[in-house]
Amino acid sequence: MATPTEAGLSPVAAFALVGCLGVGAQWLAWRLKLPGIVLMLAVGLLVGPVFGILNPSDALGDLLPALVSIAVAIILFEGGLTLKFKSLSDAATGVRRLVIVGAPVGWITSAAVLHYVGGLSWATSAVFGGIMIVTGPTVIAPLLRQARLKRRPAALLQWEAIFNDPVGALAAVLAFQVVLVTMTSASAAEAIWSLVLGVVVATFAGIAAGWGISTAFRRAYVPEYMKVPVLFVTVLGTFAATDAVLHESGLLAVTLMGVWIANAHLPSYAEMHRFKEHATILLVSGVFILLAANMSADTLLGLNWQSLATVAAVVLVARPLTVLVSFAFSGVPWAERLLVAFTGPRGVVLVAVAGLFGERLVQAGVEDAAGIAPLAFALVAGTVVLHGFTLTPLARLLGLTASTTPGVLIVGSNRWSVSLAQVLAKLELPVMIADPNRSRLRVARDAGLRVYSGDILSEAAEHRLDLMAYGRIIAATDNDAYNTLVATDLAAEFGRENIYQLARDTSESARYALPPKLGGRSIGTGETYWDLQNRMWNGWEFRATKLSEEFPLERWFETNPDGIPFAEMDAKGELRILDADSAPKGGEDVHLIAMVPMKEKRALAEGQG
Repeated sequence: MATPTEAGLSPVAAFALVGCLGVGAQWLAWRLKLPGIVLMLAVGLLVGPVFGILNPSDALGDLLPALVSIAVAIILFEGGLTLKFKSLSDAATGVRRLVIVGAPVGWITSAAVLHYVGGLSWATSAVFGGIMIVTGPTVIAPLLRQARLKRRPAALLQWEAIFNDPVGALAAVLAFQVVLVTMTSASAAEAIWSLVLGVVVATFAGIAAGWGISTAFRRAYVPEYMKVPVLFVTVLGTFAATDAVLHESGLLAVTLMGVWIANAHLPSYAEMHRFKEHATILLVSGVFILLAANMSADTLLGLNWQSLATVAAVVLVARPLTVLVSFAFSGVPWAERLLVAFTGPRGVVLVAVAGLFGERLVQAGVEDAAGIAPLAFALVAGTVVLHGFTLTPLARLLGLTASTTPGVLIVGSNRWSVSLAQVLAKLELPVMIADPNRSRLRVARDAGLRVYSGDILSEAAEHRLDLMAYGRIIAATDNDAYNTLVATDLAAEFGRENIYQLARDTSESARYALPPKLGGRSIGTGETYWDLQNRMWNGWEFRATKLSEEFPLERWFETNPDGIPFAEMDAKGELRILDADSAPKGGEDVHLIAMVPMKEKRALAEGQG
C-alpha cells in the first residue's frame, strides 16, 4: 500500500479536491436537472483513471479504507434517523416482505447469476451474492429527491435500502465463514459462534446506544450545544466497538441506533437530523468521488462482455424476480411492484464491502475472487447511470410520481387564499389549502379545492400528506406568528427560496423586526393579511392572463395600471412567485397571475371620480 508521503497530491490537497468536486458535481446536477450520482461517478473517473489527477490510494494511503468505512457508517446512521415507524403506514407489509423474503431470495438469485452468467465459482458467488442484497441508501436518497415519488413507493425503496445494507454485509460475512470452514481447517462451531456473537452484540449495542442517547438528551444530561458532538462520537464508538467483534456488524449497530433515536420523539431531533443530513451529502459525494477515482485503468479495461451480461442479468432477472417473489399474494399494487422491481441501484457499501471480501477470499485461496472488485464497480456504475435516467420516467409512466409539476401548498383559508388557489387550479397546478380551523375550509371545499383540516406542522400531516407534490409554500393565515413558524419550520425541507408568507403588521418597526433566519420571503408587494383582505372586500380578484407577442407584459400594465402581479407561470408549467424585490419577466406563452379590481368596481370608482 502506498503511503501518503509519496509523489502526488498531499492528503490535504486530496481532501480539498474531493470536497470541491463532490459538492460542485451535485450543484451542477441541480442546475442542469441531471442525476447527481451520475455526475459524481463521471467526475471521479475523469480525475482518477482517465487523467490521473487523483489517486486516493497514494494520497491517503491506509487511511482510505478506514475513511470509507466510517463514512458508510455515518450514512447508514443518518438513514436510520429517517425511518420513523409511523411513516411506514400502508407500506409496512411491503417493507417486511422485502427484508424478510427479499433478502434471502435476492441472495440466491444474485449468486446464481454470478455463477452461471459471470462464470465465478460458487464460493465467490455466495459471498458476492450476499453483498448484492444491498440497494444502497447513498444512491436511493438522491434519486428519490429527484424523482419526487408518491409516499408509499418512496417508503418501500427507502426502508429496503437502509435495512438491507447491514443485512447484505452480514450475509457476506456468513458466506465467507462457510467458505473458510470448507476450504481451511477452521471449525464450523467457531464460525457459527463468531457470527451469532457478532450479530447479538451489534443488536444490543445499537439499541443500547440509541436508548442511552435518547435518555440523556431527554433528561438534559447533555447541554444543547454538545448534543451533535456527543451523538457523532457515540456513532463512531458504537461502530468501532461492534466492528471489532465481527467485521461489518457495526453497520447493523449504527442503523438500529438511528432507528431507535428516530422513534424516541426527541425535541431536538430535527436539528440533529438536519446536521446529519448535511454531513451525509458531503460524505456521499466524497465517497463516490474517492471510489471512482481509485479504480485503475487496467481494472476498467479488464471488464468484458461477460461483465456487462452479468450486470444486465442482475438488473433484468435477479432484481425483478426477487421483488416479485417478495410481493407475491400481497396487497401491493402492480404499478408499485414493477417500479421497485426495476429500481435497484447499488452504492458505495457494495464497492467497499466487495473489495474487502475479495481480498480475503484471495488470501483464503479462492483465485477468481480477484474479479469481485471490478465487477462490483461495473454493477454500481451501470445501475447508477441506468436508474439515474430511468427512475423518473418509469415512475411517471406508472403514475407513481407525486406530480409532474411541483404545486403550491397554501396555509390558511380565507378569501384571498381561496381566490389565488382557484386561479392556480385552473392552470392545472396542484394546489391545496390547509387550515387548523375546519369551518374556515368550507369556502375552499365548496370551490372544489383540495383541503387539509389540521396543523400543517403536526406529525399527522407529515405522515398523511404527500408533501412531495408541492414545491412552494405560502403561509397566509391571519396570525403573523404562526405564519413565521410555518415558514421557518418548513424552510429546511423545501428550501428557504420556496417559502413565502404575508408581510407582518410590525415588520417595518425595528423593535419587532425578525432576524433573516426566521420566516419566509414576503409575497407580492409586501402587503399584510388585512391589506389583502380589504382589497378582496373592495372587489379585487385574482386573474391569470396569458401573455403573447400581441399582448406583452407592457400592454398588460397599460390595461391594468392598478394590478398587482403575484406570480407567473411559463410554458413548461414552472411557477415563479414574486416577492417585494422581484418583478415579472413576461415572455411568450407566460401566464401572469395578478390581483386586479373587478371591472364594474373600477368603472364605478372612475365614474365617482
